[in-house]
Amino acid sequence: MSTRSPMSFQRIAYEVREVCNGVELAAIEAAVARTGLGADATAIDIGTGNATVAIRLAQRFGLTVAAVELDPVMAELARSRIEAAGAGDRVSLTVARAAEMLARTEPVDLIVALGTTDVSGEGRPTPEAGFLAVRRSLKPGGWLVWGDVVWLAEPPAPLRQITEATNLYTDDAGWRAAAVAAGFEVIDSRISPQDVFDAYAGDSVAAARAWVDAHPEAPEAGSIRFNADRVQAIMEFGRDYIGFGLYLLHNPD
Repeated sequence: MSTRSPMSFQRIAYEVREVCNGVELAAIEAAVARTGLGADATAIDIGTGNATVAIRLAQRFGLTVAAVELDPVMAELARSRIEAAGAGDRVSLTVARAAEMLARTEPVDLIVALGTTDVSGEGRPTPEAGFLAVRRSLKPGGWLVWGDVVWLAEPPAPLRQITEATNLYTDDAGWRAAAVAAGFEVIDSRISPQDVFDAYAGDSVAAARAWVDAHPEAPEAGSIRFNADRVQAIMEFGRDYIGFGLYLLHNPD
């Protein structure tokens, strides 16, 4: 009897995406390149998803990367990608909460945190609390590449309530102010172009719907369909309000 790995909306969506967020890999690579880090530097990739970013940190920049992923279904995908890329000598994978891993890991030269969930371990961290939690795990002179939801305009209350179920967000100026308040120097900040963010949502929803059509009797089909509908509704309703920001931050010496 053949066995099938469990599936989820995120797993299906991130199998077809290069980056598991509304940002292009080239933008992440450009930010990391500005750090000047290379061989022998250490990094943590928080919420590694499909591990594309962790693998690229190792293969292009020569970094030793500790990748962390909370979702075991996603971790299975990450592990398979790391093995297929032959990157296991430089990329390790831990299934854990980000806050727990950071607490037991020595400070590193670089942290990449894209679309993190509860990075501080306090439930629904504010932007400043998230930055403070991550900064404690950086060496003096270290770097943070941070990416997350940015409010492009003040959202309707229902949209804010749904979107901020696990984290609190702010606008671009708010993210930069929170970084400075946490002790970082803001080196660069940019908002993903609308077409890049649209593709993130569109690719994810289309892949999930195609999977449900192909596996209508699967026990996960209902949940995956529900999440596809939810994401599409949020993105359509929130298109004028929700964006994705990428920030390059420096921890002073």
